[in-house]
Amino acid sequence: MHLLFLIMRWVLTILGSYLCGKAVSKLKLPAILGWLIGGMVLGPCALNLLPQALMDAPWYNTIIHVLECCVGLMIGTELVWGEIKKYGKALIITTLSQSIMTFGVVTACFVLVFSMLNIPLYLAFVFGGIALATAPAPALSIVREFKTDGAVTKTLIPMAALDDIVGVIVFFTTIAMVARGLSGGGMPLYFVPVMIFLPLIIGAAIGIPTGFVLKKTTSKGSVIITLILGIILTSVIGILCNTYLMPSPLLNFMLMGMAFSAAFSNVISKEEVEDVTEDFNPILGISMLVVIINLGAPLDYHAILGAGFFTFIYIAARAFGKYFGARMGAKATHMPITVQKYLGFTLLPHSGVSLVFTGIAASMLSSKAPECATIISGTIAAAAIINEIIAVIMAKKGFEWAGELDSAKSLH
Repeated sequence: MHLLFLIMRWVLTILGSYLCGKAVSKLKLPAILGWLIGGMVLGPCALNLLPQALMDAPWYNTIIHVLECCVGLMIGTELVWGEIKKYGKALIITTLSQSIMTFGVVTACFVLVFSMLNIPLYLAFVFGGIALATAPAPALSIVREFKTDGAVTKTLIPMAALDDIVGVIVFFTTIAMVARGLSGGGMPLYFVPVMIFLPLIIGAAIGIPTGFVLKKTTSKGSVIITLILGIILTSVIGILCNTYLMPSPLLNFMLMGMAFSAAFSNVISKEEVEDVTEDFNPILGISMLVVIINLGAPLDYHAILGAGFFTFIYIAARAFGKYFGARMGAKATHMPITVQKYLGFTLLPHSGVSLVFTGIAASMLSSKAPECATIISGTIAAAAIINEIIAVIMAKKGFEWAGELDSAKSLH
């Protein structure tokens, strides 16, 4: 009976957040902003319709992991090798330039501030590592809602996958080195490549045979069943690896879903990929909604009131690094002018990944440097809320200024 009551509360939270998204859409803003606000208001830090007890339940987290895997299909189905080759080198250089500049600018700003306040300088590098991460779901939700199409969209989708990989490498390398410096131990460095390549291997191992099954599948129902079974199998293997192989649950399920869908998308034809994507769209929409609510629910609106100097440095330095890093990389590789000018705006969303990284960093620092753990947690919690509201609006404006929204195209 208690379980049924929790499920009903979850369903009401989803419905309430969906309606909040509809209301926000009336203001010509992305529905995802309403979903995030709905998750935050109805979550454990405010009205508590979605309680912490539910969010901590293993079955809830299992469902969220499966849905994150589903969301990964939005990235993976665009990673067709023939298409990527067109932007291959430029894509890698631009991803690295915005990542390196973001890490460098955020770290440099905090080194300067912390040196004046006698705060350990290694904390500046932890902030830099967290700042790299881009949460792909918000920007991809805008792509889906407004059916954006053009050079910025075509660059952003594969970049979301590459950006995740670079973010994981830099953050976990930084954390491993800081942990070893503080205690002489900490996370072994060999776990960094494991966290990157294991999700890709799991996804590809299931995705390739799924592609051959899809080649022989003709009915819409069979396609959906094949995809759902593939996603569930990928997620189950990921959960087992998280439980028995990793020191703590660190594997990225969106990355698994991306690898799974990229694998089958390179086995079947382009026309078949389009048909599969269209058939799967309703499930993708529900998955996106629930995943975004799950990102918003842990955000505490009280953190906005506690936002201080560090929070605003973090938001401004990260935005500067993302925008100008992307602009420099795109210009150096002669990407289209719209990509040079507006790609950076679509890379600003941050919350989900930043909160995961913050939790890991705070946990690592809590025993040896609790005051540093408090600085990290307080700064990023406030930044997650303030930045996400600004970032979602700016991401939509980026697509609009690039002329890639439905409304923009219809005017031409």
